[in-house]
Amino acid sequence: MQPERLRAPAKLTRSLRVIGVRDDGYHLIDAEMVTVDLYDELVFEDGENDLPADNLVSRALVAVGRRAHVQLDKRIPMGAGLGGGSADAAAVLRWAGCDDLAVAASLGADVPFCLVGGRARVRGVGEVVEPVPPPWPPLVFTLLTPPLHVSTRAVYAAWDALGGPAGDGPNDLEPAALVVEPELAWWRDRLGELTGATPCLAGSGSTWFVEGEFEGPGLLVVRS
Repeated sequence: MQPERLRAPAKLTRSLRVIGVRDDGYHLIDAEMVTVDLYDELVFEDGENDLPADNLVSRALVAVGRRAHVQLDKRIPMGAGLGGGSADAAAVLRWAGCDDLAVAASLGADVPFCLVGGRARVRGVGEVVEPVPPPWPPLVFTLLTPPLHVSTRAVYAAWDALGGPAGDGPNDLEPAALVVEPELAWWRDRLGELTGATPCLAGSGSTWFVEGEFEGPGLLVVRS
C-alpha cells in the first residue's frame, strides 16, 4: 500500500467531575473535552509493526485485526493529560475504518472521545460521548506542561484515599494530582504569574492551562 499519513490531535479536558465509582473500581466521570491543534503524526506502510506490544498503537492494530508498519512522530507530551497515546490509538481505528466506540473504550478511557473528536460531553468511564453539534465558537488556550509524568492510575487512587474530594475549580482530580506530584503546585503558580489567570489542571495532569492567548517562556498556545 502507499504510505498513508494521519494526524492524531490532542484532547483538552476543560472540566471533569468524578460522580461515582463502579463495582469494578472504575470511576464514573462527567467531563467536557475538546480537540485542539496539537497533534502526533502516524505514517502507515506495508510491513510489520515494530512498536512495543503494550504501546496503544500496537494494541489498536490488534483490536482491529490489521497489520502495518507504523512510524510515530510524537509531538503531544506523554503523561501530560492531553491524551497522546489515546489519540494515537484513535488514529489507528480511523485508518482501519473502525468507528465502534466499544472497541475504542477497550483500549482506554480517552480513546472514544479521541475517535469522535470535536467537542463533547463525556460520561461513564469515558465510553459515552455526546458531541456538541457545530458551529462552535473559537476557543484559545495557553498550556504549560511541566517535565513531570503523572500516573492517571495513581491520581484516581489518591482521589479515593482522600475521600473523593471536589476540586475548587472545574477539575475534581486537582487535589489528588497535587498529592501524587506536589511539584505541580509550583508550575500552577508559575502559569498564574505569567498570565494573571487561574490555571486548571488538564485531566489527571500534568499540564496546566488557562483560557486565552498569552506569551511567556514555556507556554504553548493551542486552538479548538
